[in-house]
Amino acid sequence: MEIGKLTCLTANDRARIGEAVRSAERETRAEIVPMVVSRSGLYRDAQHRAGLILALLALTGLLTLEAAWLPWGWHAANAAWLVLSTVAAYAVGAWSGTFAPIVRLVTSKERMRQKVRLRAERAFAQHGISQTRERTGALLMLSLLEHQVYVLPDQELARLVPSDQWNDVVQSMTERVRANDVAGALCSGVIRCGEILARACPVSSGDNPNELPDRVIEES
Repeated sequence: MEIGKLTCLTANDRARIGEAVRSAERETRAEIVPMVVSRSGLYRDAQHRAGLILALLALTGLLTLEAAWLPWGWHAANAAWLVLSTVAAYAVGAWSGTFAPIVRLVTSKERMRQKVRLRAERAFAQHGISQTRERTGALLMLSLLEHQVYVLPDQELARLVPSDQWNDVVQSMTERVRANDVAGALCSGVIRCGEILARACPVSSGDNPNELPDRVIEES
């Protein structure tokens, strides 16, 4: 998967996720918002880092084999080929740094976690999840490039639900992500989140307005 490419859900996938949200919200006053994004950061430095790594490997390899390609010692043409080969290796490495597996390889998990958290916080505000009547919105965001899940509850839910229970939601989604089942991951997370919220924030006296759309948000 390239950085800018979003793995799209099918119409059936969206219907499944929407039904999972509606089913979960019947038992709770909370609002559950599933979201999938292609990536949470641009990681332009990954291209530079991958380019440098490949350039250094190429340079090291050429110098190691200098006896084979410099049998008559150094001269201008040899130096020019050495420079051109190193530059070409950098260009190939920088291009490879646009692909998700390479980005994950050359970027620390901590930095990716930070990017995913910031993207979730931005989405929480942009999509009005903080605007529910009782501050009971919960965002379940899956970031594909990073292979990470972030659950962001609003103030009231953060008070009612211990953090380790949100970790259960993350775990239930991550297992499906590893199997490349995006729709299954989102449905699993919504169902688990609904079970937790039904206990922490149950429906009371039949008053349970649907304050946020029952659909998955998809962004690049």
